[in-house]
Amino acid sequence: MNVLVAGGAGYIGSHTVKQLKEAGHTPIIYDNLARGHKQVIEILKVPAIIGDLGDCERLAAALRDHRIECVMHFAAYAYVGESVQEPLMYYHNNVAVTVSVLQAMRKAGVDRFVFSSTCATYGDPEKIPMTEDEKQAPVSPYGRSKLMVEQILRDLAVAWPKFKFAALRYFNACGCAMDGTLGEDHDPEPHLIPVAIQAALGLRPHLTIFGTDYPTPDGTNIRDYIHVDDLADAHIRAMEKLEEGKPLFLNLGTGRGFSVKEIIAATERATGRKVPVVFGPRRPGDAIALYADPSRARQLIGWEARYKDPETIIRSAWNWFSKHPQGYGG
Repeated sequence: MNVLVAGGAGYIGSHTVKQLKEAGHTPIIYDNLARGHKQVIEILKVPAIIGDLGDCERLAAALRDHRIECVMHFAAYAYVGESVQEPLMYYHNNVAVTVSVLQAMRKAGVDRFVFSSTCATYGDPEKIPMTEDEKQAPVSPYGRSKLMVEQILRDLAVAWPKFKFAALRYFNACGCAMDGTLGEDHDPEPHLIPVAIQAALGLRPHLTIFGTDYPTPDGTNIRDYIHVDDLADAHIRAMEKLEEGKPLFLNLGTGRGFSVKEIIAATERATGRKVPVVFGPRRPGDAIALYADPSRARQLIGWEARYKDPETIIRSAWNWFSKHPQGYGG
């Protein structure tokens, strides 16, 4: 299948491009490189268009020219804290630009769409592990922007019966390609595992734990950490299972939560190095505990996370970060 991967030079998008290629599909990257990396395109050796997804006419032309059959959309901004500080930027990029992508698809007659959604659409859940039937009440602009797109997709499927989509609500993406070819390179880097590794490498003075008074066993947030290769696999399986009139809303996680302190301890075991830590106040928009019940994904698309042990995930990240301490540019 010919697949346009929006945001394919970024973290999760690049790992999915790699697996699409390995599975016999033909991926084409579409990325403005605002948060992606040109080095990824060189590593993956696939066609790439450097452009703005908000340019509807250019995108529609690209969809026609490359005979695209499915669009995978990874090009959102995804930092909870940043969304609180810059809500308009998030609503523009995550909602308005996605509308532009959908308009281009309709112009070009491309009716298959796999959307990167998020567990942040749930907010603070009433119970965990979380099923897809959990009430969606996001507590950050980031989560709200993703929930808005989910509603847009539902409405579009009514107006355009041929339109087929999956909204994949994933939990904390982490790790690097198990073969060491691709990694995680954000600037700034907000995610726990790479920050812990950078602190262990001495690339930053310490890791800050934001809040130690949450109602959890050790007082720190609990999250479901899912390996990026597992996420990529789920996107491909969802794409291959799309059917008219049957939208897929799926939680992608391991089914188990780990606290911030547990992840730091696992990082120290996986790397053999101490992670220097300081303590700070809670961050706005941070939920207490989020982890998935992924059973629906297993039932509907035959997917289950392969890498469920934090140390295995962290070792894959350590393998890449220890060789690329300055990211793709170093």
